[in-house]
Amino acid sequence: MDVHISVIGGETGRGNGSGTAAEAESLTDWLRGEPGLTRVTLTGRAPEPGEMGSVLDAVTVALGAGGALSVLASSLRVWFAQPRRSDVRLKIRRADGGTLELDAKRVRAGDLEDLLRTALESQEPEGRAPSGPEQG
Repeated sequence: MDVHISVIGGETGRGNGSGTAAEAESLTDWLRGEPGLTRVTLTGRAPEPGEMGSVLDAVTVALGAGGALSVLASSLRVWFAQPRRSDVRLKIRRADGGTLELDAKRVRAGDLEDLLRTALESQEPEGRAPSGPEQG
């Protein structure tokens, strides 16, 4: 199953899209370093009016069997904990269109795997991580 992760917001480049592209590149590099994830690619969207070329601001991760979802959850938890990630939100989309939004400020680290599993394995079209203080 392919999962598409879009970066929404970030510390750098607020409002102009460059921050989300930089965060997406950072996330791609981070996930590529995980041996349990076999295919991680940086993907993009069509350019907005006035932009040249596509904007690479999303990450596609192939999740197979054998605990890849646990690896993804663990990796995202650590990536969120890195400095300057507090304003980052991720929109995770399944191939059938179901989505989940994760906010680094609000998602509880201990709940991340359960949230991903529920969102990616359910048939519900949309989900949101519950609000609450971040826990380590």
